[in-house]
Amino acid sequence: MFYGEYLHSIDRKGRLILPAKFREVAKTHFVEKFLVTRGLDKCLFMFSEEEWRLQEGKFKAIPFTKQESRTFNRLYFSGAVEATPDRQGRILLPQYLKDFAEIKKDVVIVGVSNRIEIWSKDKWQAFYGNSRGTFEEIAEKLMDT
Repeated sequence: MFYGEYLHSIDRKGRLILPAKFREVAKTHFVEKFLVTRGLDKCLFMFSEEEWRLQEGKFKAIPFTKQESRTFNRLYFSGAVEATPDRQGRILLPQYLKDFAEIKKDVVIVGVSNRIEIWSKDKWQAFYGNSRGTFEEIAEKLMDT
């Protein structure tokens, strides 16, 4: 559903404009609201409301009697915020999420099929630089069935 990599900036009011392609996809799929939370690798995860509910069901199925489950769910769900784009496609990111992802001004918005990831530009460049050389190795390991 969401694909591509886009460089954007946080405006002086703390808003982030979603890429036009993502706004088009959202409109086509009747997505009016997103949920944004702490992601992995120091980025933010952004899901459509429908996809959020699917992910939420998976996480709720993990036994809360396990410490790791409780810790993950606390951090993941406590960070969640609803984000409804305005007419210009802008969303407001709370300061605590920007702090978590070390976002200052420049961001990279990455479409990862069922979710959108929001990265600080520096963090994305470091991740990409460290990961691109192992892309084929990872593919072989994951696809070796």
